[in-house]
Amino acid sequence: MASQMLKRSLSMSSVARAGSNLVKAPVQTHGIEGRYASALYSAAHKGNQLDQVDRDLQTVKGILEENEKFRDFVRDPTLKANKKKATIAEIAKKLGACKETGNFLVLLAENGRLSKLSAAISSYESIMRAHRGELFVQVTTAEPLNRGNEGALNDVLSQFTKKGQKVTVTYQVKPSIIGGLILNIGDKYVDLSIATKIKKYREAIASAI
Repeated sequence: MASQMLKRSLSMSSVARAGSNLVKAPVQTHGIEGRYASALYSAAHKGNQLDQVDRDLQTVKGILEENEKFRDFVRDPTLKANKKKATIAEIAKKLGACKETGNFLVLLAENGRLSKLSAAISSYESIMRAHRGELFVQVTTAEPLNRGNEGALNDVLSQFTKKGQKVTVTYQVKPSIIGGLILNIGDKYVDLSIATKIKKYREAIASAI
């Protein structure tokens, strides 16, 4: 129900002229940020603005990463919704963002969800990768993989991709997982880390005692 309301809210513009049917995102996204991203995809699809919205959000993402003042504004829980709404609307206008992007930003501010902006942008990126037939894979390991292991892992991943599908693999190191690896494949999460196995063993032992 919440997702339907978000999609309708984002469609309350010239986008609505494209039709009343909601457009389903090509991949499922999770959480509040996922619902907002899916709603934005629906509005942008109907307005034929998918790529423009993607470019707008990349601009906003860059500002978030580089401008501390903007980050503080987005995350500040003490600012009233009306103040955030007016400010973000002005920012969208100055950036030359399309109407769908502007509506999305204003809706986040209006509903007190602007702190979810970065996560919502990431969710929209995932949706657009699926829309373009791309597969994004993030590999997390306790220490950097050598070339041989990277090559072996890429070979395994290639067996699960569709013919002609573009695969982008990124690697990150997180010592806290101790060993093993964690895979984010599209919208799927596979935890093969030693840290998680140890946690499960501890829980099993605790329940048995």
